[in-house]
Amino acid sequence: MNGTLAERHCKPCDGGISALSREQALAALQQLSGEWRLIEDGKAIRREFALRDFHRTMSFVNALAHVANIEDHHPDLEVGYNYCRVRFSTHAIGGLSENDFICAAKIDLIPTR
Repeated sequence: MNGTLAERHCKPCDGGISALSREQALAALQQLSGEWRLIEDGKAIRREFALRDFHRTMSFVNALAHVANIEDHHPDLEVGYNYCRVRFSTHAIGGLSENDFICAAKIDLIPTR
């Protein structure tokens, strides 16, 4: 595939494909910020964003939601006063797909300060 992950776009996934193997997920993880972690035995990725205050947290969440809606690939979020925890997994296949890494790469580009 051409371009960086952040330059790609998600492809619809209604199942019928295999989830990435742990090795494939670890290789894709190398293309993201070093703060993303492989979790749940390689079936999801997670990152926590620390923000200064509630206003900045909500601005970040709104920007993240905009990216997720454009890509039609939505993460699970935990949001508090000055943090946002983001978890990606492709529910239709019960594990990780390239879509998860594309969205994570795009989210890495959202300013947090």
